[in-house]
Amino acid sequence: MYFENIDFSAYKLDLKQLTSIMENHGMVLAGQWDYERVTYDYKFEIKEGIYYLRIPGVAIEGDVGSGKAIIQTKKPYLGKHYYPHGVEYGEDEHFPEHLVKKCKEILSQIEQELKTFSN
Repeated sequence: MYFENIDFSAYKLDLKQLTSIMENHGMVLAGQWDYERVTYDYKFEIKEGIYYLRIPGVAIEGDVGSGKAIIQTKKPYLGKHYYPHGVEYGEDEHFPEHLVKKCKEILSQIEQELKTFSN
């Protein structure tokens, strides 16, 4: 599920700064990166299942592996995890309203910081 009216594609930040901002809001980079892309995750374990709020980004300068890159963030999305198949994001998925509300709150807080530090 993509969030309507929430698009972070205007923001461009240094990888280390971006990671710091994301970590301040519980988002984790962990191993979700390659040399050109990153994905920050927030894991929700609630009674309805396991869900991931994800914020992707792409390197527009440098590369992620070196730790020296400028990342352009992209549109955030929410998915539900199904063991052992992985995460599904489709329109057929049901996302609890309380979860969507919490995600929007987190995204709003992140956006405030992105506006402050973006190039």
